Amino acid sequence: MFVVCNRIPVNPEHAQAFEAAFAQRAGLVDQMPGFIAYQLLRPTTEGAPYVVMTTWESAAHFHAWTQSPDFQQGHARSGTLPKETFLGRPVLETFEIIS
Repeated sequence: MFVVCNRIPVNPEHAQAFEAAFAQRAGLVDQMPGFIAYQLLRPTTEGAPYVVMTTWESAAHFHAWTQSPDFQQGHARSGTLPKETFLGRPVLETFEIIS
């Protein structure tokens, strides 16, 4: 399996709006072949980023998602948040589950 973590630094003053935007996400990823799970993780340490974590059957399934029209449509919604919501650029990390 393949796990993708998108670490997103969020301004604490905008955390509620950020969470609300993700609660209303399009959900298009849920229907993608190879998709297993989605989680939004709220940091418990001050200054730490939020983490959007998705689990896939394989890296190929994740990459197919990123090339799909549904990916473009789903991520267009993130542009509705003001730029002050973010304290920096997201950092994408990928992992293979070994056990």
